Amino acid sequence: FTGPFTDVVTTNLKLKNPSDRKVCFKVKTTAPRRYCVRPNSGMIEPGSYIIVSVMLQPFDYDPNEKSKHKFMVQTIFASPHVTDMEAVWKDAKPDDLMDSKLRCIFELPSENDKVNDIESSKAPLLNASKQDGSSLPKPTSMSLDDTEMRKLMEECKRLQSDVMKLSDENRQLKDEGLRMRKTPRSDNMVTNTGGLMGRDSSSSLPSLLVVIAAIFIGFFLGKFIL
Repeated sequence: FTGPFTDVVTTNLKLKNPSDRKVCFKVKTTAPRRYCVRPNSGMIEPGSYIIVSVMLQPFDYDPNEKSKHKFMVQTIFASPHVTDMEAVWKDAKPDDLMDSKLRCIFELPSENDKVNDIESSKAPLLNASKQDGSSLPKPTSMSLDDTEMRKLMEECKRLQSDVMKLSDENRQLKDEGLRMRKTPRSDNMVTNTGGLMGRDSSSSLPSLLVVIAAIFIGFFLGKFIL
């Protein structure tokens, strides 16, 4: 098992059956709480193999401590029509059992291995950055975008100035209408006419402002999107 051991470390065992008979197997360890084995038992067909994953749980590694953990792979021939593996192990005779013992070794990666891992992880990033650089926009296109943006900002300021002027004119017309309403009723026809004109002007100007604002927003959004 190669560290660091701050996370789960997995090692695979390849169990191959070179015989022409079915073989049942079991994987045992002297430290069952420290390992997770999948599968820990099963059957291997003649001439085939199976991969067993041995997962070491995280622990505080001490380089000065020698590992005493061991594994044993126990096997036995099974009849061609066997269905109950528990019965096979229960009825097995000691002379029929075969076993292979393995000792666990813990290692930490060397400094050279760490450097190689870092360089290999950087290589895809460098290739990706080169590819990304080829797709970046050219400086000329960026300058054109800046020029277009300045034009839009100038147009925006001009439209805002026009809106402010129209607002001032609208306010003046409203004030004039209020003054005309306060004049004596001796000249009823003139006053009514002036009031109507003031109301028509004051009512038409908000509509004009709405139209200008809509044109401004549509122009700005169209330029920005395109």
